[in-house]
Amino acid sequence: MEEPLRDSRTLAVQLRDRVADLIKDEGLQPGDKLPTEAQLTQRFKISRPALREALKLLEQDDVIYVEHGRGRFVSALSAVQVDRPITVFESVTDMAQHYGYRTVNKVLSISEETPEKRVAESLKLTPTDRVIRIERIRLHGDEPILYCIDYVPRSVIPGRLYDIEWSGSLMKVLEEHANRPRMSAASVSAVMLPDDVVERHGLRDFGPALLITETCFNIAGIPVNYAVDYHRGSHFSFSLTRK
Repeated sequence: MEEPLRDSRTLAVQLRDRVADLIKDEGLQPGDKLPTEAQLTQRFKISRPALREALKLLEQDDVIYVEHGRGRFVSALSAVQVDRPITVFESVTDMAQHYGYRTVNKVLSISEETPEKRVAESLKLTPTDRVIRIERIRLHGDEPILYCIDYVPRSVIPGRLYDIEWSGSLMKVLEEHANRPRMSAASVSAVMLPDDVVERHGLRDFGPALLITETCFNIAGIPVNYAVDYHRGSHFSFSLTRK
């Protein structure tokens, strides 16, 4: 059956999720062989390089494993795969879509500044380097569900700040400048929004938040984004597997 892919997420993320769904829907068990690359490319009407990138993501998540010369197989860990592993690297937009939200970004401020110490260290900047600071709230309807601050090295986006549409996907902006993030190192903590943010933006009802602070790297391993994202606790939950 033909199942062409049509949504706004990256092809690799779409395919990763669709192949994972295929494993579940067809009742494949640990040790069962996955359909061949040719069968999957025909099924999803997608190129083989895009499929291989998605399969690599599934292999990294231990959903499948490879036996060279024999093919790809469903792993034992697939039987305990959680709904949304916190280790998945994806854009905030993709993550929100998974939860059924259609977010609109409200840009609160954009500035160019000298980075504070923790930002400079995370982005490996020198004392003379500058960063772009983007402060945004993500809304589902009229309801704020995410408060986000992003820092990007000024050298990564050298053009005029106000020529860029900051209310869209930051990953897309970075991709347009040949620096799309591919991986990140993150820390997670349960917090309340800072008092000054609550007062300044009228977020008294935001409540507890899951704070994910991460440094995102391009394909060459160069840090291109330091992100501070407060996920509204009443709207998001993440899972993990232990092995």
